[in-house]
Amino acid sequence: MHDYSILFFGGKGGVGKSTCSSAFALSAAQKGKKVLLVSTDPAHNLEDLFAVTIGDKISWLQENLYGLEIDSEKESKRYIAGVKENLDGLVHSHRISEVHRQIDMAAHSPGAEESALFDALVTIILEETANFDLIVFDTAPTGHTLRLLSLPEMMEAWIDGMLKRRRTVNENYSQLLNDGEPVEDPIYQTLMKRKQKFSEARKWLLDKKNTGFIYVLTPERLPIEETTRAVEQLSQAKMNVNTLIVNKCLPQETDQSSFFQKRRQQEQQYVQRIQYDFKKQKKVFLPLLAEDISTRENLEEIASHLQGL
Repeated sequence: MHDYSILFFGGKGGVGKSTCSSAFALSAAQKGKKVLLVSTDPAHNLEDLFAVTIGDKISWLQENLYGLEIDSEKESKRYIAGVKENLDGLVHSHRISEVHRQIDMAAHSPGAEESALFDALVTIILEETANFDLIVFDTAPTGHTLRLLSLPEMMEAWIDGMLKRRRTVNENYSQLLNDGEPVEDPIYQTLMKRKQKFSEARKWLLDKKNTGFIYVLTPERLPIEETTRAVEQLSQAKMNVNTLIVNKCLPQETDQSSFFQKRRQQEQQYVQRIQYDFKKQKKVFLPLLAEDISTRENLEEIASHLQGL
């Protein structure tokens, strides 16, 4: 695998994304890299896989490997509290309760948790890349991930609109009350800081030398179709999926009953489709294991198959 600083693992729910991202992070740590494994998936499987309590503070998992689980609901509450704090002192006291009510209503609108989650993700990228050789993101299922990754451009456009409106307000205010002198505007300054933050995050996401995207799928129709859409959407956003991990492939030693022969024939058709549809991506095929991935030994076995990444 190219020497990335950031890797995103995406894919449909249930395909083994957490297992693959954890195994890859474990493998990289064993090779001597200092790795931070971050889960943004609401299912949060990392605690089960590593048999330790992780939570929303960076936690030591083993030598060179650290974990962090981002809780979108908790991040949303923290984010909203921060917005209120920024506005306190900028709004007249008799209006503050109404402003807080409006903010609380916005907190329950579609996309509010995603915005808060993205804010946390951006903070990790900007603050922790200096502390770790590699940050591995175990992201939520596909649609959620794509919305997150498209946010920098959307947020920058939205903030540009807000900045333009604030400039107009300030110019009018200066002409009316301040003899044309510029007005100190804390809200404008806050918006500028956020724009710079999203702009910096966008640079990281579009930096093909430092940031990579891996998709996990199984050799079945729905995961293939969803991966096709995801690869196209990320490509449109100028982010390329470099590698596919095709998980849960039937092992060669399955018995020769008619059931398994039929399953294998169908799987081979899907594998051929994957080879044909995803010519640009490197592909790694992982076998279906006899038991659930629930121990460090299981992870080590998966990690051994990912050595070539």
